[in-house]
Amino acid sequence: MSTAIALPRVMRIGGGAVRDIGEVVAGLGVERPLVVTDAFLAGNGAADRMMKYLEAAGLTPRLFDGTVPDPTTASLAAGLDAIREHAADAVIGFGGGSPMDTAKALALLGERGGQMRDYKAPVINTGPALPIVAVPTTAGSGSEATQFTVISDSETNEKMLCPGLAFLPQAAVIDYELTESMPARLTADTGVDALTHAVEAYVSRKSNPFADSLALVAIGTIGRVLRRAYADGSDIEARADMMLAATQAGIAFSNSSVALVHGMSRPIGAHFHVAHGLSNAMLFPAVTAFSVDAAPGRYADCARALGVAAQSDSDPAAAAALVDGLRELCADVRVPTPREYGIDRTRWDELTPLMAEQALASGSPANNPRVPTDTEIRDLYAQIYG
Repeated sequence: MSTAIALPRVMRIGGGAVRDIGEVVAGLGVERPLVVTDAFLAGNGAADRMMKYLEAAGLTPRLFDGTVPDPTTASLAAGLDAIREHAADAVIGFGGGSPMDTAKALALLGERGGQMRDYKAPVINTGPALPIVAVPTTAGSGSEATQFTVISDSETNEKMLCPGLAFLPQAAVIDYELTESMPARLTADTGVDALTHAVEAYVSRKSNPFADSLALVAIGTIGRVLRRAYADGSDIEARADMMLAATQAGIAFSNSSVALVHGMSRPIGAHFHVAHGLSNAMLFPAVTAFSVDAAPGRYADCARALGVAAQSDSDPAAAAALVDGLRELCADVRVPTPREYGIDRTRWDELTPLMAEQALASGSPANNPRVPTDTEIRDLYAQIYG
């Protein structure tokens, strides 16, 4: 039985790689890219520098800085107007997961029209779409190398997972220097997000040897350097290692899948406006504890890669050590519970049935080693509240 593997066809990786963006985009045979970013990167000069690199390559770019955290269907309208007004023939997602997710959505809608809800899972989207170039500025989402985007429905608050090759960037420029100004909280949340991607890719029911190899390498790197990057943002070696690990984890889950953590995380983000990486981190230890007995050998491999278990430990002992290790890591980088984050308990309880329904409908929990029932998902939401 074969496994289908999909990757960006061009990747530039390393310090200073963003200066090659003009060459990369021109190499795709396009001329009028729309740079999709946010107000922060537009305000600190990073977007202007990218525009100059593109112009120096003979391209005619336009800047759109109207992306929002956890993009919504309503937030896409202005970007679609920009695509039409500029007659854009490509989109460049420049920023964290939200600008890259926005760019991916605009690439499909700009070519095909319709509404994002037309493209949510279980629909598999193969295109057509405008070419996508991804330039991440955080070490976490891995979106630069994945065939997914996540957009919240403004009418229902559903955080929609939209899969398919239409969303896979044709090119990615991965420059760790762009992450050097990340604050500690963002470093922690995106770092745990990347770790979640790697672990879920490895334990997923859709795992495969290609994804496994990248997942284990990413787990080992993150276990070794995330605390360093969190404690000292100027640790360039840790920044570089985290950036590469995030991309490796993104490739892994794009070619395997995510599982229960992500299925439960998306509704938290949609209803309570918690950043995606942070909502993953809130769930990660408890969901892992729920799941380990269904695949102790796979979780034990993750524990050994993370450095919290020895090769000589039995699989059940190593799997248990992974749960403890994740709890310790989340404590070390000060991941808050939903209660500590300020979420009202009454509202949390009221929305739990809907969140459980949306989690199951996303399809991700079906990839988990232990496939949960609706009741078990509700119990997990109650358990992590704090």
